Amino acid sequence: MLLHASSVAREAEAVLLLGPPGSGKSDLVLRLIDRGWRLVADDQVAVSAEAETLRAAPPPALHGMLEVRGLGIFRDLAVAAPATLRLVARLVPREAIDRLPEPEGWTEAGITLPVIRLDAFAASATARLGLALDAALGLARQQAGAFEPRMGA
Repeated sequence: MLLHASSVAREAEAVLLLGPPGSGKSDLVLRLIDRGWRLVADDQVAVSAEAETLRAAPPPALHGMLEVRGLGIFRDLAVAAPATLRLVARLVPREAIDRLPEPEGWTEAGITLPVIRLDAFAASATARLGLALDAALGLARQQAGAFEPRMGA
């Protein structure tokens, strides 16, 4: 399945960035690359199911390309693909983000991934995405929020 989205990976673990045009997908990818993450795909992501996991890769025509608003399209960037998708980030305005969100999922080919809502333009967006990926991988624990049901709820 080909999605209008972007994807980045930290080591072999990838995040799918979903949002309408102008929501900050490519800008967030650029900031994450600057923090050591690697590009999987920008603008379009090919998602496939493989051995009960979802994999992300760029379409061949966009391999290694990143659009940087105000600068143009850059080519031949190092790509970490295919990569295993572990998390989906829906890029939304700050007002659309709950302080303590309920768990949410995104399903493709019968495989469900955790979802977070993220303001791509927030100064903390890269740090939040890293922490969310840690939580999705079981490396960070929450008391309440997007990855575990609230106690007493």
